[in-house]
Amino acid sequence: MATHAAMPSRGGPRARTPARRHTALAWALPLVLGVIYGFYAAFIRRDGGPSTGGQVALGLVAGAAMAALCFALGRVHHSLPREMRAAAYGALTACAIGFLVSLTDTTVLRSSVLGLIVGIPVAVACFYLFYTHEE
Repeated sequence: MATHAAMPSRGGPRARTPARRHTALAWALPLVLGVIYGFYAAFIRRDGGPSTGGQVALGLVAGAAMAALCFALGRVHHSLPREMRAAAYGALTACAIGFLVSLTDTTVLRSSVLGLIVGIPVAVACFYLFYTHEE
């Protein structure tokens, strides 16, 4: 009687899963975040003086790295458990803020502490969000 529930479907397990495509938002959000982050990094490094090629290169590299990390985290965050997902978002935020603070020629300790001051609440807020919106 219960044989129909145990019978495998045609095509195997891959036949049911639709192909994952990247939506416009999956590309646009990391790109916008990367552009804003790159401009801000170059602006901090400029420090009121004239713009130089090194500052532009720093902005481009920082923006590209941020966009790539945001895109990569957006691709894999569904496969992570909620604790790791929250920790990944907190770590990305802490590193991003710590790097921006380090561009102001402060100590490594201050950059690390300010990164942690921002990253830990982000991780806690993400964990709360993921825990309450569990599927």
